Amino acid sequence: MKKSPFRLTPYQVQFLLVVGFVTVGYALYLRYLAIELSTVALACDAGLQTMLCKSRTLATYLFKNSVFGIAALIIATLHVMRPSIVLLTGGLIAAGFGIVLYNIALSGIAIGLLILGFARPAPATA
Repeated sequence: MKKSPFRLTPYQVQFLLVVGFVTVGYALYLRYLAIELSTVALACDAGLQTMLCKSRTLATYLFKNSVFGIAALIIATLHVMRPSIVLLTGGLIAAGFGIVLYNIALSGIAIGLLILGFARPAPATA
């Protein structure tokens, strides 16, 4: 059985670009307008129950426990073993959040593994 290399179609590339930009954009929004903005932080810590404060609490809990980086690393490892668009998308989302939300080391390794998912041995010549 011949093993074909993992290649993306142009539509899949466009989909991944959109997912990547939306993920990093939302992570930047959370970081700079919810987590680091002092007025929002003080209001949320004082007990304000808005969706922004709940998102801030969830994101803070997840990045303090390195969930974004660990999830990105696990998904990227699975993608190297068996490449698929679903794993690539999940890894891109987790790594995008991890890079922006303070899980840089694990997410950076995961991005490297996601890139290595495209590397396959050259076909044997007869």
